[in-house]
Amino acid sequence: MSSRASQALARPFTLGSAELPNRIVMAPMTRTMSPGGIPGADVAAYYARRAAAGTGLIITEGTFVDHPSAGMSSRVPRFHGEEQLAGWARVVDAVHAEGGTIMPQLWHVGIQRPAGAGPFKDAPVVGPSGVGLDGEPGAGSPLTSADIDDLVNAFAEAAWAAERIGFDGVELHGAHGYLVDQFLWERTNKRTDAYGGNHVERTTFAADIVKAVRERVSPNFPVVFRFSQWKANNYDAKLAENPDELAEVLAPLSDAGVDAFHASGRRYWEPEFPESGSELNIAGWAKKLTGKPVITVGSVGLDAMFEPETLGTKGASVESIERLLERFERDEFDLVAVGRALLADPLWAEKVLADRQHELVPFAKDALNTLY
Repeated sequence: MSSRASQALARPFTLGSAELPNRIVMAPMTRTMSPGGIPGADVAAYYARRAAAGTGLIITEGTFVDHPSAGMSSRVPRFHGEEQLAGWARVVDAVHAEGGTIMPQLWHVGIQRPAGAGPFKDAPVVGPSGVGLDGEPGAGSPLTSADIDDLVNAFAEAAWAAERIGFDGVELHGAHGYLVDQFLWERTNKRTDAYGGNHVERTTFAADIVKAVRERVSPNFPVVFRFSQWKANNYDAKLAENPDELAEVLAPLSDAGVDAFHASGRRYWEPEFPESGSELNIAGWAKKLTGKPVITVGSVGLDAMFEPETLGTKGASVESIERLLERFERDEFDLVAVGRALLADPLWAEKVLADRQHELVPFAKDALNTLY
């Protein structure tokens, strides 16, 4: 007899042209283990190991688009350049050989880039308005309209390259206070042109990227958009204070061609708008408001929430996924992304689907030091 977990999570799912074997997703997690921005054989084996153990969809660590200010480390993979793309093609082949599907997360860090950081140390720090995540001015240079056109094209070129080398879709990183999110957020977007203004007007940059990507890839090639309320070290930040405001943010992105939303919350079990009387989390609201498929994420399988500032020193014990399954059974969301739990235990999907949760490995800081 199949277990409750397998009944909920082992079901296949179709997302555009991608046929996912189950509902388990590997969440994107930066590893800084690609010297020169080139994912090597160890990176390919790292992702393939999880595909072989039943992870249905892998979303790669964030990978920098072709813009000199996009990144902040020469050891984070890039999604441009002959050697870099050849490395990614080998990753795709390794994952497909194990029966998995894979999408790259396309990324630009914006004002979160420290001045002088690699891979292009002389590149300026840029953002919507020269305003930091703390709301203070002086955080980099505001982007010009020409700069914005170049950035939109950079995301579209990366998506085109992803389809060309065999990826099953792309995810656009619009969360956690990075560049696309900086345009969405009132605190960091003070522009007075077409890219600033109210909730809807602040989506223009993100929507333009989605439209440009849709124009460069095949009609059924899936485009996922990751968003969040919280930002790096700003856990109480809000793009939207209520469901109506969230609808205003997501509708232009949905209309532009997003196929699925990846709604990043720190705790999947928490209601996003409790004052509404609903228990829906942020992914549940995204599905209700847009009608699009959604991925939920946030401390799945662990008893301690995600905290970037203590990630390297704080472990977490295995936690039951019964609450997750209850929400799946109510169709609150369609897919679940697993982060730290899957980092610690590459066999997480296999064990959960086979009702072997007692064999799961807790998360420890040592998991950050290896690509196993």
